[in-house]
Amino acid sequence: MEIGTIVTVAGRSLLALLFILAGAAKIAGPQPFLDHMAAHHIPGLLLPLVIALELGAGASLLIGWQLPFAAGALALFCVATALGFHLDLADKAERTLFIKDLAIAGALMVIAAGALAQKQV
Repeated sequence: MEIGTIVTVAGRSLLALLFILAGAAKIAGPQPFLDHMAAHHIPGLLLPLVIALELGAGASLLIGWQLPFAAGALALFCVATALGFHLDLADKAERTLFIKDLAIAGALMVIAAGALAQKQV
């Protein structure tokens, strides 16, 4: 196996782990997440969809299945999370979370674009 392939799979796995563990945490104890959503005027009815996205697209990212769709969906989710939860840019911690979410979205966009480019070869 080439070093580039190993690094790509390792990077995808680390990103996937972020989402899979977040989805599992929401299942294990949903109330803090529901409270946080309510504080930002985001309907709690969206939590099951968030869990499904994090677990489903996270697993897809992990195994390399339907990468353009999984990575693209997670990238959009990260942008939505930044805009929905971390807009208090005067607060240093919130600003850091905002930029982190956008950076993760950028990495996911690179994965999605790379997967699309490979399909065209």
